Amino acid sequence: MTAPETNQPHKTHELAKTYDPRDVEGRWYPWWVEQGLFEGKDDPARSREPFCIVIPPPNVTGSLHCGHALFATIQDVYTRQARMAGKNTLWLPGVDHAGIATQVVVERLLKREGTDRHALGREKFLERVWKWKEQSGGTIDDQLKVLGSSCDWRRHRFTMDPHMSRAVREAFVRLYQEGLIYRAERLVNWSVGGQTVLSDLEVDSNEEDGELFEFAYEVADAMGESIVVATTRPETMLGDTAVAVHPDDPRYQHLIGRQLKHPFVDRRIPVIADSILVDPKFGTGAVKVTPAHDFNDFATGKRHQLPMVNIMNKDGTLNDNAGEFRGMERFAARKAVKRRLEELGFVKGSKKHRLAVPRCQRTNTVVEPLLSEQWYVKADVLAKPAIEAVQSGKTVIVPEEWTKTYMHWMTNIQDWCISRQLWWGHQIPAWYCGDCRHVTVSRDDAKACEVCKSTNIVQDDDVLDTWFSSGLWPFATLGWPDENAPALKTFYPTTIMETGFDILFFWVARMMMMGIHFMGDVPFRKIYLHGMVTDEKGDKMSKVKGNVIDPLDVVYGIELEPLVSKIKDGGATDAALKTARNTYPEGIPAYGADALRWTLSTYPPQQRKIPLSIKRIEGGRFLCNKLWNATRFALPMLGVVGARGVAHESEGNEHDKIAQADLDAPPAPQTLADRWILSRLSATAAAVQQGIDEFRLDDSTSALYRFFWNELCDWYLELVKPVLSPREGAPKVDADAARVTRATLARSLEATLRLMHPFIPFVSEELWQKLPKPSDRPGSIVTAPWPTPGARDEAAERDMAALQGAIGAVRTIRTEHEISPAASVHVRLCTDNAELRALLQREEIAIRTLAKVDPLEIVGSGTRPAGFATSSAGEIEVQVLLKGLVDAAHETARIERELKRIDKDLQGMEKKLSQPAFTEKAPPEVVAEARARLDELKTARARLEAGRGLIDELKG
Repeated sequence: MTAPETNQPHKTHELAKTYDPRDVEGRWYPWWVEQGLFEGKDDPARSREPFCIVIPPPNVTGSLHCGHALFATIQDVYTRQARMAGKNTLWLPGVDHAGIATQVVVERLLKREGTDRHALGREKFLERVWKWKEQSGGTIDDQLKVLGSSCDWRRHRFTMDPHMSRAVREAFVRLYQEGLIYRAERLVNWSVGGQTVLSDLEVDSNEEDGELFEFAYEVADAMGESIVVATTRPETMLGDTAVAVHPDDPRYQHLIGRQLKHPFVDRRIPVIADSILVDPKFGTGAVKVTPAHDFNDFATGKRHQLPMVNIMNKDGTLNDNAGEFRGMERFAARKAVKRRLEELGFVKGSKKHRLAVPRCQRTNTVVEPLLSEQWYVKADVLAKPAIEAVQSGKTVIVPEEWTKTYMHWMTNIQDWCISRQLWWGHQIPAWYCGDCRHVTVSRDDAKACEVCKSTNIVQDDDVLDTWFSSGLWPFATLGWPDENAPALKTFYPTTIMETGFDILFFWVARMMMMGIHFMGDVPFRKIYLHGMVTDEKGDKMSKVKGNVIDPLDVVYGIELEPLVSKIKDGGATDAALKTARNTYPEGIPAYGADALRWTLSTYPPQQRKIPLSIKRIEGGRFLCNKLWNATRFALPMLGVVGARGVAHESEGNEHDKIAQADLDAPPAPQTLADRWILSRLSATAAAVQQGIDEFRLDDSTSALYRFFWNELCDWYLELVKPVLSPREGAPKVDADAARVTRATLARSLEATLRLMHPFIPFVSEELWQKLPKPSDRPGSIVTAPWPTPGARDEAAERDMAALQGAIGAVRTIRTEHEISPAASVHVRLCTDNAELRALLQREEIAIRTLAKVDPLEIVGSGTRPAGFATSSAGEIEVQVLLKGLVDAAHETARIERELKRIDKDLQGMEKKLSQPAFTEKAPPEVVAEARARLDELKTARARLEAGRGLIDELKG
């Protein structure tokens, strides 16, 4: 395997001076795919441990948004890590046919052409949808590739593929034959705009301004007596079949069982007692009951065997049951009903009222609860083993808090309506006989009635709910209903189902039910639920608000005016456009996919909201840039020919080049710095793995960041510089020590890139290709071995902590007293601990180099000489000579200035902590943080007061 041929950087021995993700990221993905690096192997014998994730299939209509970017990042991290760990890894991609969403898109296109689906007919319409799918349906797959998603694209699935359609029919037929699918008349969410039943997930309920309208029903057998009810939908009173009161409400006990007169239709309405529906303290304490147009009323109607009077046609007009209002559009009828009630003297008042209005996601029309005959699945039967699987731990939900939600939903599950009044989707495999009325359900297209053999049969027009086919996704995509399919034998049950918490019930629970029912085993071992990506303030991203972050804009960059035009086209307000101009005065730079992936990996999974900001993504870009610069800095110190396919030519002597033998069998570290960095590398590998195992990628990235930036770059590279790149005139370095340090540097940096690869695959591959590596490494970091923790060197970590403390104290004094970085300082390190003195003497070069020290004294404890500022680092007293470097007047002004600032901060913090409203009501961790800050301020003040005593010494 050879790295891709390009003009740069693979043809040269140096990396480009500056990191540009546009140059790096576009090159690697096609090569990875061409080399087959993402391909899982069918292995029914499971000679290697399998690892499988099936992608939550995005809608075929979709384009990449931040939610997709989040799941793609998380799933790719787990997939790439498993692949590097040697597992037989499959991340199976695919898209969902998205019944209503796709049909709406194509119908809009037809409307622009002056036609509609009914004019085309079902067959021609479906041909048009398939044509649209072939032309536009692959957009999101290409966009996922931009993010680096390491899917096995050979196995791409579409929920309307022939094999998937076969699986859907098989599942329907089996469930029907088992008595778990049936047809019944129930209340459903009806989209007047879409002309179909909707699942709850396809309904958006938001608070809107409305009206609470009160009117009276007359008691039939008592002249002048009436009962007042309130409604937000006055037109539905035409379908009222009862008025309910609480059985213990003394106001209405005498009316229970009596009849009311309906003012518009020839119907008597009973007064019923119902403690479930009625809260006697709310409103008038009397509730109108419309079983055919309200879900709570439907349940009440079932309890009391009330008639179900449907007053509405599917197009939103009123039917013959509405009497004088028949034929009216529903909202026009609302006004007419109110007007007539006013004329009859039955109106008792109205007031403004905020209420949740259900709207169809796709058409934005108000959803109507409607009585309709539909197909249902007996969900409670399927739910029972799915509940037991989670209770027993066979499938684990992360974060654990969602287990309670899952259990609540599943133990209170209602039968699942699976039919939709659409043309695009899996048409229900049921045929109605025109002669004997029998329903034939068949795996193959029926030619005749299975009972009377008549050919006078017609297939059900409806299609199945998209969630029905999606529920089969983990096993149908692997070959089911062929139970011996090699992929099914290899990869089922899958390993992890990672998706958003909002579809835990709508999709995840249904996959659990279907998987256990048809496969006899759970579909996945772990369910990992992520939060919702919002803007940096925690607000939901919305085109109208203009706060949407397009992942592709982050990857490729976009200038201001195209960005503003894009936001404007989304329907954003003028205020949103102004905000966009202020937020992105120069547009959005090209941060790259790696920066976005890293950023998305830094959020804890417990957060239900993930407040994404461009500033935080910029931090991800800084990390990639730092990694690039650190590698570029290290390569000359390695000075080697070693990376397969890439020559790193050294301009130094032969002994400056790293030997392949030292890469294949790294020599034991000799110096404190080498021992320390390998110990910290081991600790980091353990922390990264623990974060992955515990679904805390934020912990993994935090550990990686600290190790790379704070330990490898800030300390180790600086410590080895005098050894591997000594200044002219510096003491000669022992060649063997340099050889070992060179091997340790190569080993540490190469392992760091492997640890980072699942999170930032592009830049890690680019840099890894440049590094010298052991000869058994593969041709790509994609399949390089995952670093495993080694033994910790506690002595090295303890000694390095002491050394860092001493150097840090010198640096702090230099900073506090504003000593020029170019100036060397006279330092005394004082301790009575002989072991510590010996350590400091061994590391004299490091102290002199990293703290700019000359001269350096390492002595026992004693009196502080005049002119020296002091600090402490554990058992070491650090003394730095200020005389000659710090002006007394300047130092006096600095101290007074700092004291003034600290006193102000102290006063504010002490006042805050003196208030019980804060100390008793704020979270304990916040109070503890405030007290710690108070202690820091007091320490800083004491240090400044001590500094006042030095001023006379500086004058002397």
